Amino acid sequence: MHGLKSFLGAVLLVTCAAGCARHAPEAKQASSSSTPTVYVARRVRTLDAARPLAEALSVRAGKVLAVGTRDEVLAAAGAGARVVDLGDVTVVPGLTDAHGHLSGLGASLAAVGLEGTASREEVLARVTAAPSSAWQGDWLMGRGWDQNDWPEKSFPGRAELDAKLPRTPVVLERVDGHALWVNGEALRRARIGKDTPDPAGGRILRGPDGEPTGVLVDNAMNLVLAVLPPPTDAQWEARLAAALARCAEVGLTGVHDAGMDLRTYRLLRRWDEEGRLPLRVYAMAEGQGADRETYLREGPFQGRMLTMRSVKLVLDGALGSRGAALHAPYSDEPGHRGLLLLTPEEYEARVKAFMSRGFQVATHAIGDRANTLVLETLLREAEATGTRHLRHRVEHAQVMRPEDIQRLGQNGFVASMQPTHATSDMPWAERRVGAERIQSAYAWRKLKESGAPLALGSDFPVERPDVLRGLYAARTRQDAEGQPVSGWFPEQRLSGEESLEGFTVGAAWAAFAENERGRLKPGMDADFVAFSVDPVEAPPADLLEGRVKLTVVAGTEVYRAP
Repeated sequence: MHGLKSFLGAVLLVTCAAGCARHAPEAKQASSSSTPTVYVARRVRTLDAARPLAEALSVRAGKVLAVGTRDEVLAAAGAGARVVDLGDVTVVPGLTDAHGHLSGLGASLAAVGLEGTASREEVLARVTAAPSSAWQGDWLMGRGWDQNDWPEKSFPGRAELDAKLPRTPVVLERVDGHALWVNGEALRRARIGKDTPDPAGGRILRGPDGEPTGVLVDNAMNLVLAVLPPPTDAQWEARLAAALARCAEVGLTGVHDAGMDLRTYRLLRRWDEEGRLPLRVYAMAEGQGADRETYLREGPFQGRMLTMRSVKLVLDGALGSRGAALHAPYSDEPGHRGLLLLTPEEYEARVKAFMSRGFQVATHAIGDRANTLVLETLLREAEATGTRHLRHRVEHAQVMRPEDIQRLGQNGFVASMQPTHATSDMPWAERRVGAERIQSAYAWRKLKESGAPLALGSDFPVERPDVLRGLYAARTRQDAEGQPVSGWFPEQRLSGEESLEGFTVGAAWAAFAENERGRLKPGMDADFVAFSVDPVEAPPADLLEGRVKLTVVAGTEVYRAP
């Protein structure tokens, strides 16, 4: 997720299988292989410099046939074409979330939702009123809490959970996927006690007496994850179907899945072969665990809607849980510099192995130390393996030294960033790193000016997958209430068109698909979305009220608003 694969994405038992399945996308073929469909709209934004604006496009056999005025497109489509008047909408090229987690999103739809909770008491109230879908055997699962949203700003503890549920193991994932809040029963079952050492790349937070407080950070999470049973195949399928449906509903035609486990990959590959995969999925192999050996052995894969040619490595933790690896100590925790989840030697070995097999290497790096290490390693190993052409990626690129921003852009690496992370983190981020380092954090404009291709996403379910919220954040650097008035470090804002390009052209480039997707022009894939608002020219606040009217992938309508 904002680093580690969500524990919910790996182990949460979904008991709402039937309910989730009802929300799977019902693909409606826009046209047969020979009969074109003409879509007419108030405006079509093509992102094609030769013809940036139009009022209609036609689709045939999954490709764009023509773009232009209504009369021009009707003439190109010929007699007998199906005509769909979309009315007062703006059509844009298909939007891709360049960093999300499908299995984690599906799991989060079943868990106790803790996003936006304003206090520990609110968390506890939601947990005690958990839906049946949140139970895994006799374990209770939840996700989305953030202590930075609470008055005291401090990590919670197991005692609060024990007071409500003393005999039920409870596991609550932090919003960034980099920490768990568990109770005493969960610690007991995982055999975590006073004498349990911190694992490499992880922290067991402890009280003055040395006893675990109930918060486990980064690799320490695995001590609990190891004792959780896996879901059934039916539950796994229902969860992934629900996630794909949600993505189509919010206007996504594709997802770059950042760290796909082998079980999810096998299922999506089967769906792709059966013609049941409704969206384009660019999969990054999960490179942290044992699955990596299988991915290395099998190598890249190209299907119809599924691509596997990238690997996701996680080098450090997250800023919110103080796991991001920094050169200098945290401003609000002197002496602590964060965590490296792989040693530099382990990271280099994995980078070299995957590059040698033809994989694009995408690395989670939040802190400035992690970003420096990533760039040094990518430069060295890409040269050694002759893979500079593989468009290696830095996922998040969040806190960076000014010289590393320039180095990333000058060497052509992709900056895969998530605009809503900045607007979520801005109330507390400066406290973590101080006034100087924050100047080069979440620095979209600086990275773009350095020459780095920007591929934008959300990191769902850490953030919501709603792409209009991402476009709003990229344009404003404000929260939903329009604060701060001028935007948080407003010089880093992107224009409306640059923001749209990040979810279209930039995402396509990062997936080697720039000749097929990202723009609307004849011969390219017929992937597009119709919005009730113009994401480029509408007042930014209107984007928060905007609606997705239609989502089309390869000429097939995968979502239509009721």
